[in-house]
Amino acid sequence: MAKRQIRLSTDEVLRKTCKPVKEITANTLTLLEDMAETMYDANGVGLAAPQVGILKRIVVIDIGEGLVELINPVIVETKGLQIDYEGCLSVPGTSARVERPAYVKVEALDRNGVPIVVEGEELMAVALCHELDHLDGVLYIDKALPEEEEEE
Repeated sequence: MAKRQIRLSTDEVLRKTCKPVKEITANTLTLLEDMAETMYDANGVGLAAPQVGILKRIVVIDIGEGLVELINPVIVETKGLQIDYEGCLSVPGTSARVERPAYVKVEALDRNGVPIVVEGEELMAVALCHELDHLDGVLYIDKALPEEEEEE
């Protein structure tokens, strides 16, 4: 395993659409391991392949409940709404309020090519949406809500 460099928001690779993984190879497995190591080293809860310069539809997430690896993930169901602050390893030192579904259901492949379903609420729903947005060249700052005026 090796830690990879996290691309910052000014890097054009983060604005590109990722290609589906056609075949899970040894390189795919190495990428999954490197992404997890990179995410943990940076104290993140998720990381998408374009954040390490790879235009493949691969994400890793760990909200404190164990590592989730997703290959070719697709959101198949959402419910409800939540608004909370988000940050991003590719946009360090910032956060903004973003509206996301309160519940998300994703279909993907695991590292063995087996179809899986991952469901998430609250932080996991946010992480799933946030990381899958990266696969389509979208950053959370693109969806940031205007700050509310402070009441006096």
